[in-house]
Formats: sequence, structure tokens, C-alpha cells
Amino acid sequence: MLAGKRILLIIGGGIAAYKGLELIRLLRKSGAAVTPVMTPAAAQFVTPMAVAALAGEQVHTDLFDLTNEAEMGHIQLSRVADLVVVAPATADLIGKIAGGLANDLASTLLMATDTPVLLAPAMNVRMWEHPSVRRNVAQLQADGIATIGPDAGDMACGEYGPGRMAEPAAILEAITSQLRAGPLAGRRILVTSGPTHEPIDPVRYIANRSSGAQGTAIARALAGLGAEVVFVTGPADVPPPESVIVRRVETAREMLEAVQQALPADVAIFAAAVADWRVRRESSSKIKKDGGALPVLEFDENPDILAQVAQMGQGRPPLVVGFAAETDDVLAHATAKRARKGCDWIVANDVSPGTGIMGGTENAVTLITDTGAEDWPRMDKAQVANRLAHRIAEALT
Repeated sequence: MLAGKRILLIIGGGIAAYKGLELIRLLRKSGAAVTPVMTPAAAQFVTPMAVAALAGEQVHTDLFDLTNEAEMGHIQLSRVADLVVVAPATADLIGKIAGGLANDLASTLLMATDTPVLLAPAMNVRMWEHPSVRRNVAQLQADGIATIGPDAGDMACGEYGPGRMAEPAAILEAITSQLRAGPLAGRRILVTSGPTHEPIDPVRYIANRSSGAQGTAIARALAGLGAEVVFVTGPADVPPPESVIVRRVETAREMLEAVQQALPADVAIFAAAVADWRVRRESSSKIKKDGGALPVLEFDENPDILAQVAQMGQGRPPLVVGFAAETDDVLAHATAKRARKGCDWIVANDVSPGTGIMGGTENAVTLITDTGAEDWPRMDKAQVANRLAHRIAEALT
């Protein structure tokens, strides 16, 4: 799978460094060669001897190694790999890369490389949510650096939330996707998926009946063709693919912000079922049913994410694809939606209760473009996704 590929693996200093050992094993099993680099802090969690034994190569730790640096070893290391992977990418390492600092071997390699970089962040949940870390990550993504994770879960510090490093198998899949040759290699594609939840009070919300299955399948199919996929997902039932950049949101306004941060992109696909309205004044406490008058809810219209991107002018993705989930007059409503929103393609489907499509495993869609409407037969959502991904690849060539 990765035969002939060389991975420069930088192991940062955090408890998740132990996962680096399993990642090395998986990479070697897949046929890749691994050049390991450890920060001084990483050696507090795993030993260089263990890393070297699994990698079958020398572990590089010191920027000022006279033997290596006589031939500018840090430059050599930074250029010979097919991909540089940082796992775990600590808050310190992320900050150094974003700030252009190079005061140790790891940060110097990352500054000197002309090779693609993949980061697997790992840190305490409060650190991950700190504004400075969020700014640094956003800057790195804007610079073209890919990320995977972090996942949510229990932390070594006893807290719970996002900050756990992605599992080695997921990182391996992301590495494979980064190195996979395909018709969409070098393309950046934005995909939205799932519902949005618009809170009424702390326990109730407005939402659409979307599982996120079709959006997830599309993201996976695009990554399989070599694309770098930024996957902006609401609280879906279906977990996101492992080989994409995931941005989790709750509300429509959060989704719009995540979409704006993900641009520019070559393609933007809006498969999410965004709630059209939100409650104007969300209650800060649970609304009680006390036998009195019914509560009165006032609504505001949510931002039209598809229309904003399709009509943005400068910086607009060359191909913008919308979805139209309808229950009657599907073709007429979807055709009108394409014209009204200003998108290039619309993928329309009938989600009437009798179809079993909403929340099901199959879909039957009509692809509407400037050349007309093309009916696709009912098929598995993964097949729909693969067909759409290949159509996109054809359109970009």
C-alpha cells in the first residue's frame, strides 16, 4: 500500500507519544520506510531505543549533532521524505510552526521542508480550545498543512473532550490518502454534511432528519481519488471518514464560519441538511410545562451557506454543488433552487417518508447541471458518492 514511500515521523512530547510506536509498526507493515525524529520531551514518554527498534533506523534528536550537521543533516532529512508526519503534534510544536520558529531539530525540519506535512494534534481539551491554539491551527491549515483529529474522549489528565490524538489506524489512512495518486490529487474539496442543531433551551433543539450518511460517503469517495477533503459536519449519526480533515459544528452559524475558514477550495459540496430557522431568543434554562400558556417561540432565518459561497465572487470555488431534498415536484423545485442559489450543480432527491431514503442506506438522485437533468438509478449511498466523485474529477480535468 505504501511500498517505496518514506515517512519522516516527528514524535512530539506528550502522553500520546506511545501511539507513535504503533504508527511506526503499521507504516512498516504497509511497506513504508520510517525516519524517526523525537523532541527531547518525547523521550520522557517513549525511549529512543524502542522507536529505533520498531523503525529499523536511527532516531534523530539533536539539531547540533556534529556528525550529521557536517553535511547539513537537518536539510537532508527534511527533503528526502514523501510526507512529514507530526504525531503527536503538541500545542508547543503547532505554535512553533505557525510562528515560524526553528530552535530545535523538529521545528527546524518543519521550517526547512518542501514536503507535504500532516499533523495529528494531541493535548488537553482546554489547550485545544484555547484561542491561541485555534488561531495557530487555522493559520497552518490556510498554509496548506493537513491535520487529522483530534478525537474526543477521556484524557490522561482525567478530563473529557476533544484533544486525544487520532488512533494510529486513522493516521495511517490519512497518510495513505495524502500519498495516493488519483485524478483529484492536489485538489482541495470542501464537503458539508449532517444536520445542524438550533437550540431552543439547554435540552431542546430544532433539527433536520439527516444521518450524514451521504455526505460521509461523498467525502470518503473524494479522498479515495486523492483529494484533500475538508469535512464540515454537524452532529451526525454516521462517524466521519478517517482520511479527511474534520471540522465539527452544531449550528448553522457555526457551519458557515467553518466553511469560510476552509476556503479557498477547488470544489465545495453542500450535502448538509442545514436548519432554515433558529429561535430568536434561546432560553438559558429549560422551558417548563406548568399547565399555563404555551411558550411562544420567535424565529430568525439562518444564513444561506450555499448561496453565500455560490455568489461570493472573488475566491468562489470553481465548482459549487448543492443538494435539494424534496418531498414533491422534485425536479421543478431543485431546478429553481439551482438558479436561485447560483450553484453549478444540484443533486436532487425525493425524501418522502415512503422512499426510505432519509436515514436509509440507499439513494436515488437527479444531477442537475447547466446541460440538463440526469436521473441516476437507486443505489447504495456509497455508489452514489463514487459516481459523483468521478463526475467531479472529470469536470476538473
